[in-house]
Amino acid sequence: MLGTVVSNLRGWPRRRWLVGAAAAVTTYVVVAIPTDLIPNPSFGREIPPTWWSYAALAASSVLTGLLVATYVASPLAGTGATNKSGVFASLLTFFAVGCPVCNKLVLLALGSSGAMTFFEPVQPLLALLSIGLLAWALLRRVSQENACTVPAAATA
Repeated sequence: MLGTVVSNLRGWPRRRWLVGAAAAVTTYVVVAIPTDLIPNPSFGREIPPTWWSYAALAASSVLTGLLVATYVASPLAGTGATNKSGVFASLLTFFAVGCPVCNKLVLLALGSSGAMTFFEPVQPLLALLSIGLLAWALLRRVSQENACTVPAAATA
């Protein structure tokens, strides 16, 4: 399977790589600004970022970019399971790298002490789950790209 994936990635046209790179950078910025991993005047954090937040966001962004690139001129029809897992995994990244007491949803559900006690220890697991789901969705799409190739039409 890994050989098929590498072979399919080598065959990607430049356009796919450019879309993937743009999607990866966009994903990084869209998540990093509100989580204050990129310092900015609009958002702040009560708790400083953890040491693994930047790496988790970088890995998730690269995988999201590659997954988005699979939809550019792809011979695959979209499958619901892959689409949903990729979107869900990207959303998990936001919760994984965000400030545990800055997230309004977490605060409403757990309160500030609950966010620190229960949510903060789970964040690394959310990051791993996000990266795992993105990798699974990407491997699934890339490995199936040439599974049922259509022969080229004969020219007369």
